[in-house]
Amino acid sequence: MIDTAPDLERLRGGAPPRNHDARTIAALTSNPGCARRGVLDAAGVDKDAVARELGFPAPFGQSQFAITRGNAFEAQVKADGGAELLALLRDHLGLDVPEVAYDDLEVVAGDEGRELRHSRTRRLIARALETGAGTLFDHPLLRLEIAGSPAYLEPDVIAFQLAGRLHVIEIKSFAVVDGQAEPEQVAAAARQAAVYVLALRRLVAELGHDPERVSHEVILVCPENFSNRPTATPIDVRPQLAVLGRQLARLTRVDELLAELPDDLTFEPGATLAASVRTVKARYAPECISGCEMALFCRDEARACGETGALGRSVRDDLGGIDTIGTALALADGSLAPSDDLAETAEQLRAASRLRAEALRGGV
Repeated sequence: MIDTAPDLERLRGGAPPRNHDARTIAALTSNPGCARRGVLDAAGVDKDAVARELGFPAPFGQSQFAITRGNAFEAQVKADGGAELLALLRDHLGLDVPEVAYDDLEVVAGDEGRELRHSRTRRLIARALETGAGTLFDHPLLRLEIAGSPAYLEPDVIAFQLAGRLHVIEIKSFAVVDGQAEPEQVAAAARQAAVYVLALRRLVAELGHDPERVSHEVILVCPENFSNRPTATPIDVRPQLAVLGRQLARLTRVDELLAELPDDLTFEPGATLAASVRTVKARYAPECISGCEMALFCRDEARACGETGALGRSVRDDLGGIDTIGTALALADGSLAPSDDLAETAEQLRAASRLRAEALRGGV
């Protein structure tokens, strides 16, 4: 791997890096062609802080109340060495031993350093794979390469079953009422859990074992009805894993992106921040609003430049190599002669323009 650390530190302006998490990776893979997000995430830039500095704060985020409630529910589920969690796992994973080992990996020997925690996670999982011991790992630290740059990921829990398979356990604070949960929340949890499954499978493969020893079935633990009593639900994340694998393979390597940028580029706060961000090309689409902190800034930029992506990803894809709305309109009314590669698209645009004109005349 090419050493890009000095360049990435310069881009952050000396600020400490923000680590990828499963949510940011799931969002990144939904728009793999966006160089701006790829560079900002690879460098560990705080996109939320950058967006606020630019006057376009992110339109989403958890309230402090929701974060506090989520932390309290997770602590409850894991209390007493995961006793309540173990009771659920016996029902859903078939753990038939009276007790299992419980390893808390959030801090290792008083050290919260990522490398030390990751190394201990590797050792414990290797031991579990070799011995078959039933084990619960609390806050293990996994590593996944994203566009040539390592990202550290922290699942809530990984459970090791006696049958020989590892299961990722996601603890969420949204409620399951009468056996049903909000579909969008479940879908988001499944996408995040798929990131953990992929990272764990790659670790297992590095340790010389079959990656299929990591189950594609994730256990989602949520409050039941309107109480704090937890319930566990298995979720098959194979569809999310397939999409994630394809999208990660398409992401441009970080060193290739950096090679196209000025050597003195930095995203430090200040008068030049907006110009610095615009130096890296974005690939905006309305879908970005729900998953990227920079979305409102990129939307404003796309509208000001008349980019076709502002009309939606499907419109941009249908227009092929036409980047601006003005170019599309000029090709449609015949005032701009198309290049050879746009001849077919231009013909379709002219046909659509004629049909629109006829429809408008018929309406009048």
